[in-house]
Amino acid sequence: MIALNRRKALILGGAAAASALAAPAIAQNKTIKVGALRFTSHSGSFVAVEKGYFADSGLDVELVFFEAAQPMAVAIASGDIDYAVTAISGGLISLAQKGAIKVIGGAASEEDGIDGQIILASDAAYQAGVTDCSKLDGKSWGLTQTGSSFHYVGAKIAEKEGISLSYKPLQKVGAVIGALKSGQIDAWNIVPHIAKPLIASGAVHDIGRVQTYLPGYQLTTVFTSTKNASEEKETTQAFLNAFSKGAHDYNAAMIDAEGGDAAVDAMIDMIHKYVYADQPREKAAPSIVNGTMRINEGAALNVASVEDQLEWFKSEGLVDASVSMGDLVDASYVETIG
Repeated sequence: MIALNRRKALILGGAAAASALAAPAIAQNKTIKVGALRFTSHSGSFVAVEKGYFADSGLDVELVFFEAAQPMAVAIASGDIDYAVTAISGGLISLAQKGAIKVIGGAASEEDGIDGQIILASDAAYQAGVTDCSKLDGKSWGLTQTGSSFHYVGAKIAEKEGISLSYKPLQKVGAVIGALKSGQIDAWNIVPHIAKPLIASGAVHDIGRVQTYLPGYQLTTVFTSTKNASEEKETTQAFLNAFSKGAHDYNAAMIDAEGGDAAVDAMIDMIHKYVYADQPREKAAPSIVNGTMRINEGAALNVASVEDQLEWFKSEGLVDASVSMGDLVDASYVETIG
């Protein structure tokens, strides 16, 4: 087998997936609800709405916003939403084992040379000597929930540094930010569009990058109910087709700079409707640019990263030891890498 670096694999995988997804898949103006966080890394869905890609695929999409990953997984399982993009969590894995959920594609991922998630320390911790991750031994690490992606990342950093962390679940991203700024927790990891303004304010400090510890990390995935994956194939293909087009346009403008400044400005205008929408455009724009992470072309899925996440959740007793990749992933819709 010929070895591919991550960038080439994503390109080739995206091309193959785009070809597969390009097959006719008309969902007859079906109404679906799509879960998302107000993060720049969820822009594949936002762009697909704004450019009419969902509508062109026969889908009438309502975006439903959440403040953490696990409630989104519950909403998929209950049928309150139909498709979503978020990080893998213990709750999602447990629901997958029960036959309620399937991961069907990849979204944002860490890529060498592109700013990804940043590891932050509170000012109090930084002033006390926590200037890099090796100094975090015995310190507190912010989470939304136990078994969230923040838990996984913190544990992987601790493992590689040979240290221990105290995990503090605070339920919502906003609550974690408040705790970090006030020094109630010592450290946290978060996407760059949130991290960089916090760093610029002086309230927190940059002490590292997640990609140093987890190269190629599949930060977010596309998932749906098992019923949709197995019985609503036309709709699921239509959703992935439109999402992939949105992701392609986002990458082309924001990462590959194919359209120059005009394309970046147009993309910021679209994303601003969903990310930092409560701020004036001129204030929101730098944060949106700062949040740029590649969204996998063709929704290609890094199965090696997903499997590593699954094995960690199992090793920590956060999910049942018998859950398998087959329980979690339906790999029939997109190209897989890793």
